Amino acid sequence: MLSSKANWKYIDNPPVEERESLDIAMSPIVKDLFLQRGITTTEEAKQFMQPDLNHLIDPFCLNGMEKAVKRIKEAVDNNEKIVVYGDYDADGVSSTVVLLHALNKIGAVYEYYIPNRFTEGYGPNEAAFRQLHQAGFGLIITVDTGIASIREAEVAKELGLDLIITDHHEPQAEIPDCYTIIHPKLSEAYPFKELAGVGVSLKLAHALLGELPVEVLPYAAIGTIADLVPLVSENRILAAFGLKELQRTNYVGLKALKQVCQLEETITEEDVGFRIGPRINAVGRLGDADLAVDLLLEEDAEIALEMANELNHINEQRKKIVQDIVGEAMDMVQTDKRIIIVAKEGWNEGVLGIVASKLVQKYDRPAIVLAKKPEQGIVKGSARSIPAFDLFEGCMTVRDLFTHFGGHAQAAGMTLPAENLEPLETALNKLLFENLSEEDFKQELYINAILDMEDINVSLIEEIGKLSPFGMGNSKPLFEIKEIPKEVRQIGSRKNHLKMQFASSNAQIDTVGFGFGELKEAISPYTKVSVAGELSVNEWNGRRNAQIMLEDLKITERQLFDFRGKKAEQLLSETVKEVFVCGEPLRLREHQETFTYKEALSKKLDAYQTIGFTALPASLDDMKKIIRQVNPENIVIAIRQVPNQYPFQFPSRKEFVDYYSLIKQHKKFQIKEMQKAIEQHRGWNEAKVMFMSEVFADLGFAEKKDGWLRYAESGNKKDLSESEIYQSCMKQKEAENILIYSNYQDLKKWFEACMDTPNNLKEEAVYGL
Repeated sequence: MLSSKANWKYIDNPPVEERESLDIAMSPIVKDLFLQRGITTTEEAKQFMQPDLNHLIDPFCLNGMEKAVKRIKEAVDNNEKIVVYGDYDADGVSSTVVLLHALNKIGAVYEYYIPNRFTEGYGPNEAAFRQLHQAGFGLIITVDTGIASIREAEVAKELGLDLIITDHHEPQAEIPDCYTIIHPKLSEAYPFKELAGVGVSLKLAHALLGELPVEVLPYAAIGTIADLVPLVSENRILAAFGLKELQRTNYVGLKALKQVCQLEETITEEDVGFRIGPRINAVGRLGDADLAVDLLLEEDAEIALEMANELNHINEQRKKIVQDIVGEAMDMVQTDKRIIIVAKEGWNEGVLGIVASKLVQKYDRPAIVLAKKPEQGIVKGSARSIPAFDLFEGCMTVRDLFTHFGGHAQAAGMTLPAENLEPLETALNKLLFENLSEEDFKQELYINAILDMEDINVSLIEEIGKLSPFGMGNSKPLFEIKEIPKEVRQIGSRKNHLKMQFASSNAQIDTVGFGFGELKEAISPYTKVSVAGELSVNEWNGRRNAQIMLEDLKITERQLFDFRGKKAEQLLSETVKEVFVCGEPLRLREHQETFTYKEALSKKLDAYQTIGFTALPASLDDMKKIIRQVNPENIVIAIRQVPNQYPFQFPSRKEFVDYYSLIKQHKKFQIKEMQKAIEQHRGWNEAKVMFMSEVFADLGFAEKKDGWLRYAESGNKKDLSESEIYQSCMKQKEAENILIYSNYQDLKKWFEACMDTPNNLKEEAVYGL
């Protein structure tokens, strides 16, 4: 057996009649995907596959929009200086650029301002507002920020600044008192509440211009996808059309950014999420986000390319910093705790959320990663969680330990006095032990359907592609297949990736798992493997084949790992857990113990999951007793062929009869002298003759002393099996035949039979025992 890394959860398949009600020319598998997403009518399915800009909601349905547009146009008419106050992530940068574009088109006098993460922190701040006032700005418009800026709104009023807040983050109990606020969740008449910051900014731009500025949709797609808002309704429309516009954009800055990201033709949501978004985010994480805004506004191709390369360089620095901190953090992790809390002086605050995410992925534990500030006596950083633990609620139970805290169920930011670190760890660790089981700490994997290999082909994958762009609220579907792999191998320069090939008479599917290379040794031959992953098309030399990109795998049947002839020290890999070995002492890893057969038979071993054997037992019965007691998930057989105690072909009953007749005839002889004649006429070697002599002596049919064998009259009839020497040899030969000389499949059948009840060992008939 092999446990999955995640908890697999299966999405219910809808009733067949609902599937048949969808009048679209698509496979039943894809129809089920629509129904699982709550799309239950043919019209809804067609609209989902064909997003339409005409389905965008009127921006004036947002509260405050009319008032905001009026105030901005007054500022334009009066040549009043306007500042767009943004945020330093990809959504904030995109939001800033979208609104600047609209202000430029209506002839406004404008600038932008994005605070520095390290010197100013998140969101509007009083010092910045006072500085902007002194610089002659009369109107501040926030984008992707501001809904929690109660104090800053008071400062704006005090200074005579008009403040328009556009934001999408969760409104708090108290709302800022400012000129006006545009926020979907504060607009009862606006039906879609999940716009990203750039979506709200685009709504304002649309209202200002009187029409949708299609040319800025690439920025809307970048911000929407990078901010991980649900890609449904308006967000789906903006992402779908924005990706198309991004492919053909003439904006110099975007073209330069695409060039350094090595994007040419079709651009997907994954390209934004994993290439474009991280490069924009990196600037704000390590320093000043102005470079990202300036790049997107740049009109000179040569300068834009230089700036894009600088963004790329900063992103490489960011990756290196994350890698270094992750390495240092992993050395500090205490695996006996149910929460990870690590802190160190000098860690870059801008990347601690990424580090926390990587620790969660590695250890399946909530993680809090903090930078120590000794001069201030505080620690400051970010946290990420697992699905089963609401980080916000958990931390709110100890809110008094924090100086500042904010976030939601899966992510949070915090500042606290350094001396509160230990009480925080103690309190949260206790909370997790009391409320979560060990199984709760696994990540969750939602599987849309279990497929046969024959179901999977390029046509199906192309149909599924019509549900893109995928993201939050419209996840890329995951499928499971359960088959015996034809081939399992490690790939990549470091052999850290896994490739499996499944084949049947009608189909062949490759599965590729990045980072799963170590599991090769955990998959035994002729074993069904359940794999879960995304379907994709592999294009190579003009051929297009369906494949599965592995997300997780598991094996639900017992496995036999056959390492006969190898040294056990070389075979007990990290993937085979909790092994105890009946045989010679070994230097084993942690969680492994070594016992002899005698010790194993006297111990309670049912807590072990895997059992390993490195030496022949005196009797197969000993091995059976141990196996039945443990009932293991996996068996490792690593018995090496050793010099035989009985180096001969086992005598037949006729050979025993013939030798006994010889003894009776001669009455007394020296065994070695008789051996020469026996070997010449019968072909029996010395070991075989000596063995039969000892058996007869053991039964009392002869006396063996000082090299002589003497016939002994015996009135008792005895069977050969009554000799302990005979039984011992028989048992060893039996063990050798099964445990050393049998093929893999026969050996596996024997072990499976061992785990049956003692009265149900039918499989053993195969071996003629």
